[in-house]
Amino acid sequence: MKKALVAVLVLAVLAAAGVGGWYFQQSRHLSEFAATPTALPAPVTVDIPPGTGPRALARLLADRGVVTDAELFYRYLRREDLGPRLKAGEYEFEGPLTPAQAAEKVASGQVKLHRFTVPEGLRAEEILPLLGASGLGLDLRKLEAFTTDAAFLREAGVPAKSIEGFLFPDTYTFAKGVREEAVLGKMVARALEEYRKADAARKPGVKLGLLQTFTLASIVEKETGAPEERPRIACVFHNRLRKGMRLETDPTVLYAMRLLRGVFTKNLTREDLRTLHPYNTYKVAGLPPGPIASPGAAALQAALAPQDCEDLFFVSRNDGTHVFCPTYDCHQALVKQWQVEYFQKQQATPRKP
Repeated sequence: MKKALVAVLVLAVLAAAGVGGWYFQQSRHLSEFAATPTALPAPVTVDIPPGTGPRALARLLADRGVVTDAELFYRYLRREDLGPRLKAGEYEFEGPLTPAQAAEKVASGQVKLHRFTVPEGLRAEEILPLLGASGLGLDLRKLEAFTTDAAFLREAGVPAKSIEGFLFPDTYTFAKGVREEAVLGKMVARALEEYRKADAARKPGVKLGLLQTFTLASIVEKETGAPEERPRIACVFHNRLRKGMRLETDPTVLYAMRLLRGVFTKNLTREDLRTLHPYNTYKVAGLPPGPIASPGAAALQAALAPQDCEDLFFVSRNDGTHVFCPTYDCHQALVKQWQVEYFQKQQATPRKP
C-alpha cells in the first residue's frame, strides 16, 4: 500500500514538473518573442478604436506588420495584464520595435502628435486652412462657425464679435481627435497669456484696453517686418492718437476692402482710400473696431510699451524697413526720396538680360 502511494506521489511530482517545465518553456518563448524587435521599413500609423481589447489589438497590429505573430502578442498582453490599460487613439510605430515596446506604447497612451505653425500677421481666414491641413481631421466649416460664435467667443475670453486677431501665432501640438473648439480655445488662451505678459510691462500713461491693444498690435505687425522697428512704429501711432490725428495706415484699408468685397487684394486705389468704412483709418479717426490680423508677442509688447519718440510719420525704404519723421515737411521729403525718386531710378535702370 505504501509503495503504491509513493508511486502515485512520484508520478504527481513528475507530472507537476512536466507541466511546470512546459509553462516555463512557454513563458520563456513568450519573453523572447516580446523582446525581439520587428524591423519596420517605414513608420506605420494605426488607428485604435475605442473599446479595442487585447485580441483585436493583436490582430490589428499583426495585420499592419507591427508585430509578427497575433497569437503570441495576444498571450503577451494577457500575461502582462495590459488589457485594462489599452488606450484608443492614433499611434505611430517605428522600427526596430519590440512587441513589448509596442504594447507599452498603447498601454501608456503615447499617441501620435500633429504639429502646425501659425506665422505672425495672418488673418483668421488664412489661419484656419493651416489647421484644416494639420492632419488632425478638423472640419473647416466648424472652425469657421466658431470664429463668430458668440457663446464660444465669450467663454474663450474674446472681447469682440469675431476671433480675428486672437489666434496667437505659435507652433501647436495636438493628438488626432481633438475638437475644433479646443484647438481654437488653446490659441486664444495663448494670445491672452501673451497679453498678460505685455500688460505687466505696460508703460505708464498707456491706457489701451484688451481689444484696443490687440487692434493696435495687429496694425504694428502688418506695418513692419523688422522686429526692431515695432516699438517705434507703435510710438508713431500713439503720438497720432494722442494728437487726434487719423492713423492713415494702408493695412487697415486693405482689411476694409476685404470686408466690403469678400476678396483680399494687396493693391490699393485712390478710390479705396476715399471709401468710408469703419476700418478705413484714412477716413475714420482713432483705432478701427478690431484687429486686422493676429499679432505676435513682440507687437503686443510694442503696443503697450512703445518707444519714446516725437515721430508722426514713417516711410518705407522698400526693403522692409522705414525712415521716421516728426513733421509733415520731413515726411514729404522722404516720400519724394523713397517713393517717387526711388521708383523712377528703378524704372530707368536697365534690366540685366
